[in-house]
Amino acid sequence: MPAKKADSAAASKISTAPTGDASQPRASGKTYQHPHALPSYLDADHLGPWGIYLKQVDRVTPYLGHLARWVETLKRPKRALIVDIPIELDSGEVAHFEGYRVQHNLSRGPGKGGVRFHQDVTLSEVMALSAWMSVKNAAVNVPYGGAKGGVRIDPRKYSKNELEKVARRYTSEIGLIIGPTKDIPAPDVNTNEQVMAWMMDTYSMNVGSTATGVVTGKPIELGGSLGRREATGRGVFTVGVEAAKLIGLPIDGTRVAVQGFGNVGGTAAKLFGEAGAKVVAVQDHTGSIHRASGLDVEALLRHVQEHGGVGGFAEAEVIDKDAFWEVDCDILIPAALEGQINKDNAGKIKARMVIEGANGPTTPTADDILQDRGVLVLPDVIANAGGVTVSYFEWVQDFSSFFWTEDEINQRLVKIMKEAFHSIWQVAQQHKVSLRTATFIVACSRILQARELRGLYP
Repeated sequence: MPAKKADSAAASKISTAPTGDASQPRASGKTYQHPHALPSYLDADHLGPWGIYLKQVDRVTPYLGHLARWVETLKRPKRALIVDIPIELDSGEVAHFEGYRVQHNLSRGPGKGGVRFHQDVTLSEVMALSAWMSVKNAAVNVPYGGAKGGVRIDPRKYSKNELEKVARRYTSEIGLIIGPTKDIPAPDVNTNEQVMAWMMDTYSMNVGSTATGVVTGKPIELGGSLGRREATGRGVFTVGVEAAKLIGLPIDGTRVAVQGFGNVGGTAAKLFGEAGAKVVAVQDHTGSIHRASGLDVEALLRHVQEHGGVGGFAEAEVIDKDAFWEVDCDILIPAALEGQINKDNAGKIKARMVIEGANGPTTPTADDILQDRGVLVLPDVIANAGGVTVSYFEWVQDFSSFFWTEDEINQRLVKIMKEAFHSIWQVAQQHKVSLRTATFIVACSRILQARELRGLYP
């Protein structure tokens, strides 16, 4: 298993002196020190997910060699757009929502990343998610940069008609920076094929021609790809199986716990179950359930489809939210939101392996706790890259107007995921670092090589 020692030691060599205009007076008269030149629109004392990403960049910097000259490129998004989204509600009232689209890095190709509808979306979060997309795309070597979008809205409180208005107005507002060769959105938290259809139609109406390649994750009828819906979960399963082989963990009979039971968590649970594993615990926003002998995954998926969550599933024991992290299991799959595994619960986790289906579910402090305890963490930037890989396939198919079979899609996906994972594993062994830092070494080297070769304009 990759060790943490060299990883932490290398990180400790990084200077904590402020760079650029990082030390500024605050309105209160207080000054602050930070190792990064932060954009003026962020609060150094409350960096949120962007702060997690910056720590990850710090850890990889000593391994970048001469490319470290360009590392500041990774610490600043290329472009961040904040938009107002006014719509008329069904009641006749006019409501305003805040939307974002961030393009972190476009050195290797057009931006690629999802759009989430969530009441707690922040600019810091979207910035971090766009940066992780840059890393993820480079890790599996698809020709994309990283981007991400979000709207601050609780979709449970609005009708389908109102959500369509939000999606369409949001698309119109960000339309000047997206496009099939500029930036290609996709589904994320609380968005789906229907939202992508509305976005594609809106963009197409604005440019005067049908542009199927402007988004991925679309309905099959509108140029979507077979296998896209299950792709992220299939990628989680694929790297999990490969890692299990390397640490001597047989999948047959393995106990799996899953947080989040949507497309990612549900698909991963189904595939692990089909391979002989037992899904013993599941948690989502509606509750936490447990069954030591194994849950009926197919029945649970039907229940979630009908009721919107795992809460109320009769064939399981209800457990406390915090007790979920202490369940006896071999594999834990966090597939919900970021920051779920933290310093308070990392020490309670009993799994031998954590496979990150969500983006940024483990804080840096929790990462260190898990590695000190010998828990192997398969980081999001490789483990959940199946979705963007098949999004790439969809984009290619839209350009060529020639579509592959689902078997062809899955075979190509599995091949890319296996090759990428084993390359990262070798880098981790070579440098004696975590798989997360190894993924960043591979990905950031590719990004910065592209930056160096392109040079600075003008």
